[in-house]
Amino acid sequence: MKKRAVVALGGNALIKRGQDGNIYDQFDNTREACDSIVHMIKKGWEIVVTHGNGPQVGAILLQNDLARDITPPMPLGICVAESEGYIGYMIQQCLSNKLKKARVEKPVVALITQVLVDKDDPSIIHPTKPIGPYYDDEEVKEVVEEGYQVTQQQDGWRIVVPSPDPKSIVEGDIIKNLLEDGTVVIASGGGGMPVIEEEGWGLNGLEGVIDKDLASERIAEAIDAKLLMILTNVDYVYIHYNTPQQQALTDVSLKQIKTYYEQEQFPLGSMGPKILAAIRFLEQGGERVIISSVKKGWDAFQGKTGTHIT
Repeated sequence: MKKRAVVALGGNALIKRGQDGNIYDQFDNTREACDSIVHMIKKGWEIVVTHGNGPQVGAILLQNDLARDITPPMPLGICVAESEGYIGYMIQQCLSNKLKKARVEKPVVALITQVLVDKDDPSIIHPTKPIGPYYDDEEVKEVVEEGYQVTQQQDGWRIVVPSPDPKSIVEGDIIKNLLEDGTVVIASGGGGMPVIEEEGWGLNGLEGVIDKDLASERIAEAIDAKLLMILTNVDYVYIHYNTPQQQALTDVSLKQIKTYYEQEQFPLGSMGPKILAAIRFLEQGGERVIISSVKKGWDAFQGKTGTHIT
């Protein structure tokens, strides 16, 4: 049996807390994120890398807005594609360099990915997906005046946009074929571009973003992956998070994690989609889900840290 895994990198993990998001910091963080992936490839795993884009696409939207009097602003779907391109480029270059240094001959390619969604998805009317930087109570007033919807989180306010549930990956067969040819694939960046199927037309873009963890699970299904590894900015999944009863989860069964999910232990804007992706993956025949931090990705893969769901 082929050892196939999807490794999902969080957008917030590529821009760490306290950083302003300049490209040099993002490259440094990307190099760090690639370390565990190189170790996995050396152990014989076929890898698809996915990544978030929340901070990055939020910054692109703000750049669009500030420059609207100089050049026409681009819609959200195009901004997602732009972020998928530049983050994919960073991962492709950094991972290729690290593989070469490790004497591993494997091509790496970043693939712009479309994700099929339902045009009547309720999130289109009720946006829930946070993107972009955090704003304080004063800064957010200007953001609201510019027409954005916002939500309050632990570290401040963030813009929220539609995030329809992914149904399938349009390029799923292409990704699988690339893996068969020995290629490391970077796909579904930022969750990929949401598209709908229109009669008499074909695929058409939809304004919104796809949650990258839910899209990663759909890719995992498409390639018959055994492992879904979600690397973010925390070492563990917690229940009763940020309370005196906070508890880190280490080894958890599918049944137990479903119970915690139904108890609403995991916020929709942060850990919730990761847990839903884990549940879907295991129910569709996946063997293991690992959730941990980017910095400790290799340790988590070896079972030394992180939350392991089976």
